Amino acid sequence: QVQLVESGGGLVQAGGSLRLSCAASGSISRFNTMAWYRQSPGKQRELVADISSGGSTNYADSVKGRFTISRDNAQNTVYLQMNSLKPEDTSVYYCNARRLLYATWGQGTQVTVSL
Repeated sequence: QVQLVESGGGLVQAGGSLRLSCAASGSISRFNTMAWYRQSPGKQRELVADISSGGSTNYADSVKGRFTISRDNAQNTVYLQMNSLKPEDTSVYYCNARRLLYATWGQGTQVTVSL
């Protein structure tokens, strides 16, 4: 079973940038979709962005134009470049890998954006 480990979270001021990484213990090329989700206290986990094996991307409206998802199959890593961060982006960010009915999650990384 492939394990996912997120890194790159932290505290940043509004307007700043962070790059999250999701390193997989095995090949990610087997997964149809790699994605980033986020969840804040008291809220449902929501999709932030995903990327297909072919490189097609999809973004939540709230992050379009600010976040960029990418995948490096050779390095078995998925990235989320986050620019122009806002306080409302504060959340725990989770990496997700999906293939057909199978899905696996990372443990999450905290992102906190201060005013």
